[in-house]
Amino acid sequence: MAMAGLYRRILPSPPAIDFASAEGKQLFMEAIQNGTMEGFYRLISYFQTQSEPAYCGLASLSMVLNALAIDPGRKWKGPWRWFDESMLDCCEPLEQVKAKGISFGKLVCLAHCAGVKVEAYRTNQSTIDDFRVHIMRCSTSDDCHLISSYHRGTFKQTGTGHFSPIGGYHAGRDMALILDVARFKYPPHWVPLTLLWEAMDRTDETTAQRRGFMLISRPHTEPGLLYTLSCKHESWVGVAKYLMDDVPLLLKSEDVKDINKVLHVVFLSLPSSFGDFIKWVAEIRRQEDGGQSLSQEEKGRLSVKDEVLKQVQETDLFKHVVAFLSSSNSCCRNVPILDQEEDLPDIAASVCCQGAEILAGKSASVEGYFCKEKCVKCLKANGDKPITLISGTVVDGISEQGLDVLVPSSQTKMICCGCGPSSHIGMHPAGNDVLTALLLALPPVTWSGIKDEKLLQEIHALVSTEHLPILLQEEVLHLRRQLHLLKRCQENRVDEDLGAPLS
Repeated sequence: MAMAGLYRRILPSPPAIDFASAEGKQLFMEAIQNGTMEGFYRLISYFQTQSEPAYCGLASLSMVLNALAIDPGRKWKGPWRWFDESMLDCCEPLEQVKAKGISFGKLVCLAHCAGVKVEAYRTNQSTIDDFRVHIMRCSTSDDCHLISSYHRGTFKQTGTGHFSPIGGYHAGRDMALILDVARFKYPPHWVPLTLLWEAMDRTDETTAQRRGFMLISRPHTEPGLLYTLSCKHESWVGVAKYLMDDVPLLLKSEDVKDINKVLHVVFLSLPSSFGDFIKWVAEIRRQEDGGQSLSQEEKGRLSVKDEVLKQVQETDLFKHVVAFLSSSNSCCRNVPILDQEEDLPDIAASVCCQGAEILAGKSASVEGYFCKEKCVKCLKANGDKPITLISGTVVDGISEQGLDVLVPSSQTKMICCGCGPSSHIGMHPAGNDVLTALLLALPPVTWSGIKDEKLLQEIHALVSTEHLPILLQEEVLHLRRQLHLLKRCQENRVDEDLGAPLS
């Protein structure tokens, strides 16, 4: 009985030469002897087959990221931090990639977001001679890898646009080795470099742009420890634009006289999506923070992140932010902060309201209740496990009552009061931490529109990174780069929508 479906394709040869054929093996041996297969070994160690027919871009990128030993900073499965196609979801929803694939510009953006250095060129921005130089560079070292975006039709193969890493180069025959991530379809194969250039010099019909290639290497600096940005949601780009473009204009147009007024101008018009804008890189969640199950490496990572958070909270700027938010209509209710589900003071408020509701014998709704004050403490007595005490003053428009709720907890450090620091190992930074870090990360030119010279000097002293501890300096500079990257990623998307070249 015949079975439906296809088992691989016959590789059209010529123009391609099967890597496993006698001729392919000979090319491989000669290239090794000439030193142009150095990048091959790491790539082949992490060679993977794309898990979906349209995941060629994601598979190529995850293969290269693992070959470069880039730490994603979050778990894949079990305790393992590892790049997989499922981890590459920040610039384009996976379901959309699964249905339509991913464009050249968005894959470049995704590579940036993964924390690597990317040099991207469309064919109308480069030449075949430059391309040959880049391939030679990546083939003679293992610290740079090249991903090609090309049209299969040029090689007489079925299909259209495709991404795959280039595994090596034979200088004598001027041939490149394509490590095709669609291994269910075609094996790795050698192709003439001139033909590969021709295949890249085809227009992507979905973007009206030429295809091209990207060189990916390790960054000069390590990724951020505590804060990171992502372009997973389109609305986040609006936040980056607000911070980098709108805030300087607002400060220039307002006659600000003191620090509180500056903070008022910055925070008053924050986009509603700000609460989802910035996330902690830590893959360790609260339920994993017991301490006993953590490896020494994970404990060390958490300890360093905790130190960065402490350094944020020790800045003079943080004190101004906390004071401002504390005076803003009962504990910063009008200022969007991190995900409400991850902010312990807000959980405390919710618990207190629900407790009041239960005591009043009302149905499952906290409508009408408001937590006027909230406080979180960690108590421990007689060697017992820690207990979290959540206290609040709940009002319903008629009366008010105090309420204490005891919650079993494995945490060892908690700070009282929703507007105070939230520093303890395993906790996500609170809104005031994030806002402080963002203010420190804004480009210095942001504040140049302030007319009061004395105030301008005071602001510069507060946001200057020069005298910050080294850990915090690196974190702030990383966050600043991420803000620029987020804007650039959006600009690239707009360019693709308009059919303009990728910058």
